[in-house]
Amino acid sequence: MTRIRHMAAAAALATLAWSGAAIADVVSDWNDTANVAVASGRPGPIGAVDLALVQLAVHDAIQSYERRFEPYYVQVKGTPGSKEAAAAAAAHGVLVGFYPAQAAALDATYATWLANNGLTGNAGIAVGEAVAVLYLPLRRVDPSPLPPDFVGGTGIGQWRPTEPALSPMFSPWMADFHPFALTGPARFRAPPPPELTSARYTKDYNEVKEKGALTGSTRTAEQTDIGYFWTENFLAQWNRAIRAIIDERVPNTGNRARLLALANMSVADAVISAWDSKRFYYFWRPDTAIRDGENDGNPGTAGDPAWQPLISNPPYPDYPSGANNLTGAATKTLALFFGRDNIPFKVTSNASAAVKKERWFASFSAAAQQVVNARVFLGIHFRFADTAARDQGRAVAEFVHNHYLLPSGN
Repeated sequence: MTRIRHMAAAAALATLAWSGAAIADVVSDWNDTANVAVASGRPGPIGAVDLALVQLAVHDAIQSYERRFEPYYVQVKGTPGSKEAAAAAAAHGVLVGFYPAQAAALDATYATWLANNGLTGNAGIAVGEAVAVLYLPLRRVDPSPLPPDFVGGTGIGQWRPTEPALSPMFSPWMADFHPFALTGPARFRAPPPPELTSARYTKDYNEVKEKGALTGSTRTAEQTDIGYFWTENFLAQWNRAIRAIIDERVPNTGNRARLLALANMSVADAVISAWDSKRFYYFWRPDTAIRDGENDGNPGTAGDPAWQPLISNPPYPDYPSGANNLTGAATKTLALFFGRDNIPFKVTSNASAAVKKERWFASFSAAAQQVVNARVFLGIHFRFADTAARDQGRAVAEFVHNHYLLPSGN
């Protein structure tokens, strides 16, 4: 595997003095700030790609001091001052470079953060700025000009824009992005979805038809609330959950930064993998399938032209599920980082329709299983799309964990 490393010049940095800064919770603070900026800057699944670069820059800034783990892209020589100042400067520099329209707000947040932590003018700032400058060209940008809209097909089994928005596929060109760790977008492409006449398709069709309907569903009140709980921005929701975990279990700054870098790199590559699979298979959503159920050649899938899901579909094909792909990557990263799955933790939700705003899980895999169920309860995915996505996300996370940000000298 090729590793690209830039060694930044030390001469200018060596003349700067360390101001004796307080230890700041730089990793959690700037992950929170970054999630807010990303949600406004490039919302939706594509935001995972930007956030991964922010977290990798933070990791590289800190490891320029600690040198316990391999950098992803940058290692600065000659690191005076505070690693916390360097990490904040790296995050701030990347975010301002990505989202210049947010520069004033980000600058104010940055200045306040430095002042509150006694780091204004700290020599580490120059280290972080050097990291940010080298990271900015790595951003995956929208193609220009944009390619034609992708609208799938009108054949049996094929995805097409769904009501009410009838929008084409969101950013289909994400399927062509070069991943952070994988050899290409198709490296972990999902296996084909089941045949429309198969027993698996029949079972999952009837399950989502019964459990995911807007009206007349057999879904319980608790199942409905589980579905709504997982309708928040998944990137923000899982990063918030990881912050809570590291605040409780990971005291070391470098370890905290590494976990968030591994998680977000895995999530970004998993999302790219999902988009490759979605565009490749362009498999129809349950509402399209159920409304056309009489024409799919399967006597076990009775159609209902009036069927609607509990919530509106997002604008991209069913298979595999993006939410479960992201969740699989995040939860597998956590299990690998801690060396075990059975760690109790909580996830919170800001979804307005959710009654319960906090849920506890006995393991990372238990949370992943609930997301599988949730997308069925919402009526927007077949179960096989959820489980395939979870497996895809896990495979990506395992590859990332085994090949990147390893202990130095490994």
